[in-house]
Amino acid sequence: MNKEDIKKVVLAYSGGLDTSIIIPWLKENYNNCEVIAVSGNVGQADELEGLEEKALKTGASKLYVLDLTDEYVNDFIIPCVKAGAKYEDYLLGTSHARPIIAKGLVEIALKEGADAICHGCTGKGNDQVRFELAIKHFAPNMPVIAPWREWSIKSRDEEIDYAEAHNIPLRISRETNYSKDKNLWHLSHEGLDLEDPGNEPQYDKPGFLEMSVSPMAAPDQPEVIKMAFEQGVPVSLNGEKLTAKEIVLKLNEIGGRNGIGLLDIVENRLVGMKSRGIYETPGGTILYEAHKYLETITLDKMTAHKKDELAMTFADLVYNGQWFTPLREALSAFVDKTQETVTGKVKLKLYKGNIIKAGVWSDYSLYSEDLASFGESDYDQTDSRGFINLFGLPIKVQALVDQKNKK
Repeated sequence: MNKEDIKKVVLAYSGGLDTSIIIPWLKENYNNCEVIAVSGNVGQADELEGLEEKALKTGASKLYVLDLTDEYVNDFIIPCVKAGAKYEDYLLGTSHARPIIAKGLVEIALKEGADAICHGCTGKGNDQVRFELAIKHFAPNMPVIAPWREWSIKSRDEEIDYAEAHNIPLRISRETNYSKDKNLWHLSHEGLDLEDPGNEPQYDKPGFLEMSVSPMAAPDQPEVIKMAFEQGVPVSLNGEKLTAKEIVLKLNEIGGRNGIGLLDIVENRLVGMKSRGIYETPGGTILYEAHKYLETITLDKMTAHKKDELAMTFADLVYNGQWFTPLREALSAFVDKTQETVTGKVKLKLYKGNIIKAGVWSDYSLYSEDLASFGESDYDQTDSRGFINLFGLPIKVQALVDQKNKK
C-alpha cells in the first residue's frame, strides 16, 4: 500500500479516544486524505449522541450511522445463544459485534469508492483480527490502515496528550480512562486498576457499573420471569410477545436491577497474552440460562453432549474473528437442526446476582415422570440386570484375563 495512493479512507468511528485522534492523524500522515467516518449502531445508545458534530469538527467529511441492531441480534447474537457458545464463560459481546460492523464498513467503502479502511484497534487486542478477517471476506483486496501498528503513540495517556494538543474534546479523564466497549448485549471494562488481577472490581463505586447494579445493592426480594421459545429463539417475556431484540433489551433492565451477569475474568486473548476484564451482560446471561434450561428436557443425551462439545469450537471461531467461514456456517446448520424441538416455556427467579430455576415446560419434553418416578411405574427394573451384564462385559473379561496372568 502506497500512502500517496490513499485519497479517501473509511474509518470505523466510535467517537471514543482512539478513533477521535485517528481522524487528524490520518490527515497528517496520509496526504490530507478525505476521512469518512462510519459508526455501526449495535445498541451503544447514548454513545451515539453528538457523534456527527464531533466527527466533522475533528476533520471527517461526513458520518454514516448504520442501524445494525436488528440484524445484530437476529443474525449474530441469537445463533450464538442457540449454540450455547461461550469463550471461557465470556458471552462474546465484543466478538460477535465486530463482524457486522466490519460488513457495514465495507459496504460504505465500496459505495464511496474508498481507497482504504481504517480501524482504531490496538496491536495487542483481538478486535484487529476480527475486523480485518471480516474485511477480507467482503473485500479481499481492500487495504487496511491500523494506526496503532504505525504511530509512535504507546499508551492511552499519550493518546490523551495528542487529543489535548489537537483540541479534541474527550468524554473521559485520565482517572476514569477505562477502555470500554458497549452495545445492546454487554459492556466491557479494561485497564487502570483492573490490570492487576489482585484488585477487586469497584462494583459499588458510583459510575463504575452502567448496565447493572452490584448484587449487594439488588432488591431483597426475588423477581420472577417467564420466557417462551420457539425452535430455540425467544419469542415472549412474561406473557408479552416481543422481538428477540426487544426481549434482550427488557432482560437487560430486569437483570441489571437484580445484579445479574457480572463477570470478572482473566481471559486468553487470541494474540497470546492474558487479559483481565469485567463484563456486564445482564440480559444475555438470563437468556443463555433460560435457553439451556429448556434444552435439558428437549434434547436427547447424545445430541446435548455433542452440542456442548461443539459449542466450544463455535465460541472459538467467534472469538477469533472467524464468523464468515465455512466451519461456522456448518456448525450453525447443525445447531439449527438441534433446535427444532427447543420450543417451550421456562420460569426463573432472579435474586442478588443469582438465577434460580423455577420450572420448565415443553410439548417436546423427553422427560417422563412415569419412568423417572421413585414410586410405582411401568418401568421393569429387572431389565437392568441384563443391561449391566452386557455393559460390564469388557470389564469382566479384562478382570478374568488379569487374574489368570497373575497366577
